[in-house]
Amino acid sequence: MVFRPVLRSQVTFDVIVAVLLGVVLLVLRTTAADLLGIAVVVGLTASLALRRVSPGLALGIAWVFAVLQMVLWQTPDPANLLIAGVMFTTSAYGSSRVRLAGLLSAVGGALVAAGYIGLQDVQQQHDAGFTRSPMEFGQLVLGTFAGVLLVLLLPWLAGLVRRARRMASVSREAQLLAERDAARADRAVAVEQERVRIARDMHDIVAHSLAVVIAQADGARYALRADPAIADQALTTISGTARRALGDVRELLGTLRHEQGTAPTPDIDDIEQLVTEMRDIGLDVAVEREGDPSTLPTTTQLAVYRIVQESLTNAYKHGQRGKPVRARLTYRPDTVEIQVVNERADHGRSGPGTGHGLVGMRERATMTGGSMTAGPRGDEFVVAVRMPAVPGSGQMARDRITSIQQEHTAR
Repeated sequence: MVFRPVLRSQVTFDVIVAVLLGVVLLVLRTTAADLLGIAVVVGLTASLALRRVSPGLALGIAWVFAVLQMVLWQTPDPANLLIAGVMFTTSAYGSSRVRLAGLLSAVGGALVAAGYIGLQDVQQQHDAGFTRSPMEFGQLVLGTFAGVLLVLLLPWLAGLVRRARRMASVSREAQLLAERDAARADRAVAVEQERVRIARDMHDIVAHSLAVVIAQADGARYALRADPAIADQALTTISGTARRALGDVRELLGTLRHEQGTAPTPDIDDIEQLVTEMRDIGLDVAVEREGDPSTLPTTTQLAVYRIVQESLTNAYKHGQRGKPVRARLTYRPDTVEIQVVNERADHGRSGPGTGHGLVGMRERATMTGGSMTAGPRGDEFVVAVRMPAVPGSGQMARDRITSIQQEHTAR
């Protein structure tokens, strides 16, 4: 027999209730010396005490003592009502086999009880010397069958209702747990996306600003003795660049401290200042523009600025010194195209870098629903970006960004 895991308090409750009912039934017995009757009461009490721990075992014990009662030709008494409690637990807590056994026991028990009562009535008629009419006998047997069936089947049906309600409660709890896990997953994705965004902005700000500062510092060191005015101009550029970078970093870090914090949001117009800064450190930049960018949303303008910024910074660090860098910005009603071309350095010369710049640009393009290609083309290195004028959103863009990050991590 299989024993169910139940709480100790439940077992204690069942045992106390069964013992109290058993004591009451023993007190109500008219024949105190009827040992067989007492044994039947004790057995049915034990089955009631075990009903929740092992419904199958309890049903088996109830059948054993019910059959013993009939074999010994005992008259049914109130102790048989304890079987109703066992019938309830067979359907409420039992396995599928135990539930089926409970149903068959309800119907079969009613039939057996009706036949048993009929036989006892026939004997009583014989001992008393009278005979019932067939109609009266039939009414007695049918009435007994209906009454016993009602006593046994109704608790069994009530157990089914209890089981269904418990399963519905478990299902609701499982649904709530699934919804909670889904909400946690969404929050984790949002946090990861925000972390990536902050890291990308931090890289763009710091990498560009440090490239300008390093170039100006090197120039100032060599020009200090030959032309102090040029050194002073370089130091002024370093100071201005560092202050702007510090302000941008402070704004960016503000997003980590307050939900209302705003990250640095340069726009299309700031590209002119960016180009001027790059020219000041020795990068020959030629910019061609086509179309009107004034209607572009802020997110698109920020993406255009950061992509141009990172492309020019990469051209300065990794490109051929002294060669022009060509940037072309094309604004159409539905798309924005960016192309930055520079000559590659001889012998694969490159400045210090982590390789996150191209990944960040590709993520920005993908976030808006666009695409980016970057790589050598002959002696040149070409960055080409095409993005919609109005940024797209959705799971597809997030999936593409995740794929890009995984490919970069694998490298």
